[in-house]
Amino acid sequence: MKKWIAVMAGVLFSSGNLAQSYPAKPVKLVVPFPAGSATDQVARLVGQQLQEELKQPFVVENKPGASGAIGASDVAKAAPDGYTLLVTTNTPQAANVSLFKKLSYDPVKDFAPVARIGTTSFMLMLKSDSPIRNFKEFLADARAKPGKLSSGHGSAGSRVSLAMLNSMGKLDVLEVPYQGIPQTVTDVLGGTLSFTFVDLGNALAQQKGGKLKGLAVTSATRTPLAPDVPAIAEELKGYELIAWFALVAPAGTPREIVNLLSENTQKAVRKKEILDKFAVIGTDVAPMNPEQLGKFILSEIAHWARLVKLAGIQPE
Repeated sequence: MKKWIAVMAGVLFSSGNLAQSYPAKPVKLVVPFPAGSATDQVARLVGQQLQEELKQPFVVENKPGASGAIGASDVAKAAPDGYTLLVTTNTPQAANVSLFKKLSYDPVKDFAPVARIGTTSFMLMLKSDSPIRNFKEFLADARAKPGKLSSGHGSAGSRVSLAMLNSMGKLDVLEVPYQGIPQTVTDVLGGTLSFTFVDLGNALAQQKGGKLKGLAVTSATRTPLAPDVPAIAEELKGYELIAWFALVAPAGTPREIVNLLSENTQKAVRKKEILDKFAVIGTDVAPMNPEQLGKFILSEIAHWARLVKLAGIQPE
């Protein structure tokens, strides 16, 4: 009995020391999408705040590819010590379960939920010099040109947005996969693609720059961030797609570290100046704690399975 008490005391003491000493060196924030993507922008904002609060560098490392599966798989295999984290989205953590026949990681078993950060939507965009003035005209033009328009996707959100548009709008648009949305924007500007779905933060920047114009958003109703842009649902009833961002760690990461990261993340995103910065990149702050995020991810896996089925996508 005395031995058991001594062991437990040692565990409690070491856990307490762990929470007090972490982080003792730089922390890597893996982003499974390219630099400049919405996830990358969110990671840099959150990383800066965690760096200020915890007094150690939080360094963003981009590992794009396979709809976020490459970066997610790397973090799943990383040491569960709190020094390698994943800034994830609905793509690797929920949609990929239905988009791929086999994944090199388990989005539930291989990760410890830390905190949800926020949500966003997408905007259908094409070159600003296009003669098409609105979404209604876009639908008419696309229906008149079956198989002649092309669109790229660089995430599950943009992929399912396009597939749902094809299915619900009765369109025949060629789908082209990319590693991330910034590359699809480049090819729309260059004329290689007819249009693309852009995460709201990048969409607002492109619209402000005058190179692309937004025709419609994927949220159920218009967003206050772009009130003049209609929702696709205004023409295609029932159309809706929302994406989200979250922070997770490898499974087995000590609970004290998870709690420390979660508390500081939630505290950071609630600051007025951070709320304003998130609004600029088209993201609504919507924090969740580890327990809430864990349940949310499970519900999202089921939700994205329904969306993928509705879009008529077959797993690869």
